[in-house]
Amino acid sequence: MKVVVIGCTHAGTSAVKTILNENPDANVVVYERNDNISFLSCGIALYVGGTVKDPQGLFYSNPEELAELGAEVHMEHDVTKVDVENKKVYVTNLQDQSTFEESYDKLVLTTGSWPIIPPLGGLDLDNVLLCKNYNQAKEIFTRQHDAEKVVIIGGGYIGIELVEAFAEQGKQVTLIDGLDRILNKYLDPEFTDVLEDDLRSKGIKVELNQMCQRFEGENGKVTKVVTSGGEYEADMVILCVGFRPNTELVKGQVDMLPNGAILIDDYMKTSAPDVFAAGDSCAVNYNPNGGHAYIPLATNAVRMGTLVGKNINGDKVRYRGTQSTSGLYLFGWNIGSTGVNDASAKVMGLETRSVYVEDFYRPEFMPENEKIYMKLVYEVGTNRIVGGQIMSKYDATASANTLSLAIQNKMTIEDLAYVDFFFQPVFDRPWNYLNILAQAAVEQERKISLQETANV
Repeated sequence: MKVVVIGCTHAGTSAVKTILNENPDANVVVYERNDNISFLSCGIALYVGGTVKDPQGLFYSNPEELAELGAEVHMEHDVTKVDVENKKVYVTNLQDQSTFEESYDKLVLTTGSWPIIPPLGGLDLDNVLLCKNYNQAKEIFTRQHDAEKVVIIGGGYIGIELVEAFAEQGKQVTLIDGLDRILNKYLDPEFTDVLEDDLRSKGIKVELNQMCQRFEGENGKVTKVVTSGGEYEADMVILCVGFRPNTELVKGQVDMLPNGAILIDDYMKTSAPDVFAAGDSCAVNYNPNGGHAYIPLATNAVRMGTLVGKNINGDKVRYRGTQSTSGLYLFGWNIGSTGVNDASAKVMGLETRSVYVEDFYRPEFMPENEKIYMKLVYEVGTNRIVGGQIMSKYDATASANTLSLAIQNKMTIEDLAYVDFFFQPVFDRPWNYLNILAQAAVEQERKISLQETANV
């Protein structure tokens, strides 16, 4: 069995390792256009901020390891064309520009994603940068030393983490986003209002509801960002406005979402025979609504790549789907979220209600304590849990994993309200805070039911 793997970051690395572990006789051929594999881009802000001293620690594999496992690894090789019908790929060696074609029995598409680059004037100015791969991380790290006024475009996880990294170094930081809230994909206003106030209290300019229009500069270097709401001085700009799937190679040959994300079944197979896909190049099977969604996360990529390896030679392990569970540390706040929030639920076609609760994570008689902010989103009619958010100065982020499991297993608010959690005053209350959160939802539904009965 000859398996060609295109792209080798998270999904590709996991796929190759699993394929060779479970099919030692397989001939696995890898084509990667970059000169490195397995770079953890989620560590870029830690590297920029100085928490991670050696960026090599952000790699968890290398071409040599894959070769030792039995893979034929071709670095700096760009696949320029894929012929699914005839099971061939066409490749350019970027080192000498030679070209050749390769046949396959099975094809694995782990081509990843690329930053969305809006059509803005001044993109070619020096110090207007992207933040995705290792080479871009090195560029940011090198150029930051001469930059004092840093503008971040985009208030998602990567943008927010960079805001913190630069602010901690004493830079003048401006965050610009076209929407009315930061982190809107993950958190509702009860949480983002607190975080935005905290950012402003630390001297960070948070400029929301503003669309970036162009960059201006002098002597070829950026000096200003012009938006729909104002002008902001800058000697470094980093674009973090989202990602798009790299799937042009198979456009029209496999089924996709409108944005180009490849659709897969429960065994990581595409609509084309013997073609598998995983990671940022494809859509995930999204459990909150039972449909598909484009959610580029390293956790999804590693898990999906592993499942490609499990199923490359026959359906063996079913994909359980995802809840898009994620965590964030920001200026002392520990934040976790999973599934839909109030805003995204509507986009996903769900009718939901939610409850928001503030409480302390352990008994008040403990000498030290922290408030915990929680929200639970559930489906109207079924009371099925479909989302949750949690935030505290205390690290309760593992509870996002608990809520993720609740969504995956289709638990109801009543299931969570009375599930068995341990009690120990050092850690929690007689009722765990997740019990308390779900009980608030149960009580909300009881009152709604009484009101509906009274109105009949």
